Amino acid sequence: MNNENQLPWYKRVYRWGQTNITELDPIRYDIDWWREHWRRTRVQGIIVNAGGIVAYYPSRYPEVHRALYLGERDLYGEIVCAAHEEGLAVLARMDSNRVHERFYIEHPDWCAIDAAGNPYKAGDLYITCINSGYYQEYLPAIIREIIERSHPEGIADNSFSGLDRNHICYCDNCARSFRKATGMDLPKVKDWESPVYRKWIEWNYARRLEVWDLNNQITKDAGGKDCLWIGMVGGDMVSESVRFRDYKAICERAEVILLDFQARNNAHGFQSNGEAGKLIHGLLGWDKIIPESMAMYQAGRPAFRVASKPEPEARLWVLEGFAGTIQPWWHHIGAYHEDRRQYRTAEPLFRWHEENEQYLANRHPIATVGVVWSQRNVDYYGRDDAEIRISLPWRGIRNALIRARIPYLPVHIDRIEQDCESLSVLILPNIGAMSDAQCASIRRFVERGGSLIATGETSLYDEWGDPRDDFALADLFGAHSLRTHLGSHSSEGNSWDDWSGHTYLRLIPELRGKVCGPRIGTEPSITQGRHPVLEGFDETDILPFGGRLEVVSTDANSKVLLTFVPAFPIYPPETAWMRIPNTTLPGLIINELGNGGRVAYLPADIDRCYGRDNLPDHGHLLANLIRWASRDDIPLKVEGRGLIDCHLYQQPGRLILHLVNLTNAETWLAPVHELISVGPIRVSVRLPQDVVGDKVCLRVIGLEMKAKIGDRWTSFDIPSITDHELIIIS
Repeated sequence: MNNENQLPWYKRVYRWGQTNITELDPIRYDIDWWREHWRRTRVQGIIVNAGGIVAYYPSRYPEVHRALYLGERDLYGEIVCAAHEEGLAVLARMDSNRVHERFYIEHPDWCAIDAAGNPYKAGDLYITCINSGYYQEYLPAIIREIIERSHPEGIADNSFSGLDRNHICYCDNCARSFRKATGMDLPKVKDWESPVYRKWIEWNYARRLEVWDLNNQITKDAGGKDCLWIGMVGGDMVSESVRFRDYKAICERAEVILLDFQARNNAHGFQSNGEAGKLIHGLLGWDKIIPESMAMYQAGRPAFRVASKPEPEARLWVLEGFAGTIQPWWHHIGAYHEDRRQYRTAEPLFRWHEENEQYLANRHPIATVGVVWSQRNVDYYGRDDAEIRISLPWRGIRNALIRARIPYLPVHIDRIEQDCESLSVLILPNIGAMSDAQCASIRRFVERGGSLIATGETSLYDEWGDPRDDFALADLFGAHSLRTHLGSHSSEGNSWDDWSGHTYLRLIPELRGKVCGPRIGTEPSITQGRHPVLEGFDETDILPFGGRLEVVSTDANSKVLLTFVPAFPIYPPETAWMRIPNTTLPGLIINELGNGGRVAYLPADIDRCYGRDNLPDHGHLLANLIRWASRDDIPLKVEGRGLIDCHLYQQPGRLILHLVNLTNAETWLAPVHELISVGPIRVSVRLPQDVVGDKVCLRVIGLEMKAKIGDRWTSFDIPSITDHELIIIS
């Protein structure tokens, strides 16, 4: 037995498959065909339905709802037996958040109820309460039964976290538990200012972790130390916060993460999958694996459960996962399909993954830019507007970095001390809620010579979302909040009837006097050039804005590069002229520190605007700002046309560069119809000490070449990229 096979399954099983069984499947599951499909797609493990909402084996517990067409058959057990004969690992899938009417009638005290005493329902099913005996007694018994019957390698739970944040359960179990933990009665309504509601939020997070720990203990007791219970989690932090899943705490106690993040939406794009891999690995560790449920059917919106996802759409989602060091897991709904195109999608991707798996795991990222995130900021600053307050600013920064081909890392705000040794700049995209300790860690980063970019209301609130009198980081920003703002977070105000969002930012100094165009004799005289942050805007003195401006005062040493131009009419066009063309309200403030660090603060929420509107000017300005703040300490240069997402990693003696070509007609509107090649692409990479860098291997098109070496940089050309390219530099 080689050393690889001696590792526990969760360290060596990279490729997974799942046929999500329906209640009809006991009479149509062709096990022989699926066994052959496992072989064709080179999977090393499968996930198979066992129990929960529906059981696919004859349980000894009468409350269990057996699949309608199961009879006395043990379909689950037959599939597990077949998989073990094939040498595959097996995770028994459960879905433990809902029950049928018979179960509710027998155990009404195990189900969640609203303030009027009515049970919460999802369709015809009743939602269970996470503080009830269902989670504490019943599910542990089912876990033991499943493990005793079939000896799977572990248990996967598709929906372990119960009711979300938008619903309060008022059952006796919750009332007793909350009173015992806090001495308080359950909150009557959602109220973010209420100490009771805040306690309820924290109590819910803690309960999900208790369930995680309990289920793992039960599973290990029944199946051994390497038999794990794994609750599936998603890849969007706003959604995970709504579900009370503390990502940092979960990753700290997990050996593997099962990522239920099946498809892009138009707002987040394919790049959100690669980013999810980097964000989760930053908490979990880069030596652990993250299999992801990758739908072969049309997931997302619109959702067609039994129709094939267009192959280019599925392909780019999977490849972005590979680039983010996510492991593949094909997923079908049902065991029999009339649209059989979906069976062809996984095989070439999974075979390519097998051929290149040594480069796609156990690698460490190389980046000098960190983008800070905080789940507590999602909860207590984002509250019920997290998409606007949190997601849009993050997305704007992320998309600007990708378009500029700048490698970056998501950095959890409580891991700045551990994770920022190699970073030259941190970006705080509207991190409104920050504790004093978190602000202190940012300050220490800057004191060590690091640079900082912050936007919007960053540090203006404490960790509970309560307002401060001024930015906690005002000394770094060189700016002080006047506790008021102009404009709006939303895109409203750009209609013909409401021009409140028709605002601009004026570039300082103004240069139109030396640029081709009409003259009226009042053009400002030009006495100095512009700051490098404004490079590329020489032919304009204004940029479109349309966002929210925090009104601030500035310190004497601060430098203002943009000022605010208030709204003016847009219709009829005869009225579209600036009423107030100049103000002293800052839109961008920069400071250069004596220790070499640089700080930029954006009172104008250009990051949010870019995430919302995708205006090139906003993206270009953000990229300029990042390059300036980092003093061009960027380890990668990629030149050529196209939208290319760049992921740079290191293994001993070699660099791994994964480029994903997102250039297509449907980049912002799913699904993709076809892939469009780009190239040639010129690449330059800064070499670490243990990499020679003169040998380059392109693993997708199958080309080896010699690179040019100069001043510890290696340079080479890629002829073309259709979907992705994996470059090994040694």
